[in-house]
Amino acid sequence: MTQFSTTDHKMMARALQLAEQGLYSTMPNPRVGCIVVQDNEGTPEIVGEGWHIRAGEAHAEIHALKEACSRAKGATVYVTLEPCSHYGRTPPCAEALAEAGVKRVVAAMLDPNPQVAGRGMERLQQAGIQVEHGLMQQQARALNAGFIKRMETGKPFVRCKLAMSLDGRTAMASGESQWITGPEARSDVQRMRARSCAVMTGSGTIQLDDAALTVRPHQLGMTDPSLAAEKQPLRVVLDSALEISPQAKILQQPENTLLITAHPEEYRIKAMRALGAEVLTCPGEMDRVDLVSVMELLGRRECNEVLLECGATLAGAALDAGLVDELVVYMAPVLMGSNARPLLELPLTHMAGKVELEITDMRAIGRDWRITARPRDAHS
Repeated sequence: MTQFSTTDHKMMARALQLAEQGLYSTMPNPRVGCIVVQDNEGTPEIVGEGWHIRAGEAHAEIHALKEACSRAKGATVYVTLEPCSHYGRTPPCAEALAEAGVKRVVAAMLDPNPQVAGRGMERLQQAGIQVEHGLMQQQARALNAGFIKRMETGKPFVRCKLAMSLDGRTAMASGESQWITGPEARSDVQRMRARSCAVMTGSGTIQLDDAALTVRPHQLGMTDPSLAAEKQPLRVVLDSALEISPQAKILQQPENTLLITAHPEEYRIKAMRALGAEVLTCPGEMDRVDLVSVMELLGRRECNEVLLECGATLAGAALDAGLVDELVVYMAPVLMGSNARPLLELPLTHMAGKVELEITDMRAIGRDWRITARPRDAHS
């Protein structure tokens, strides 16, 4: 096993910081950062930095090499993901690194994309470059959990957002739920939307809240929200009978709206398409939408991360189907009473059926608490 130095860790940490700048803008590509380091009389000196900004544009390695220019020769390159080896919308980065004459390439992780999958490192080795990988791999995987899952399983990483009171309630018996949490938590949700390829909900939530599911730049709480607000996520509504109102807010910007139904009447499909929305039929059992097929569909559409913003029924069904990779629960310091609606519809009857979770993060967001957890058997 490769022993990495303190300098190696420091440099890879910087590359990961750069990669994170692409959190909102690289989809469907992975977030990647790269630095070029020269040995300046025994002292490492960063001579080039870069990160992947948008799909179709130059990759992180190319930006870093351009900044380094001739000083890339004989340098060590730290990159958060194995350099690509194939021609896509841009030339292969492995070739560019070889042509630049770098001496060593350290990658945080190998690329799970079958078109690469070790071939980038192999190409570098063929050029006489020393290659190593596995440095800070866990952090690199966390940054691209959606891309990795899509490459490995064909389905996106599903993050389920829920808001509840201290007594575990999400809405009053009437369905009233605005607002349980404070403005800071709502800004946090906006940032989750902005990093997602798709935001999904059910028809019940649309009927109750009339949510638009858009990213609103003024609510992001960021100094420069331009990249985060540059591209709206695909908005997906699961509506078994296609009973959504033509006046719903989500249909006021129909060009980025996908309605997925199970057994609609034909005239309803025509009416929604006439409004500009895309309609697909994906029937499952009991006249409901097939959730597994929906996720496979979104995977084929190159969705890396899906944010599930919905009510207790759909959230419970997705969790029960094993489709939820991460739960993000905002807990507000309020009590809503025993008549209010529960967090999830999970009709469990015995302790043996309980869902085991692993809490991965817990922190204050304004006056609320954000709890991040993963089902213990979820794909990681």
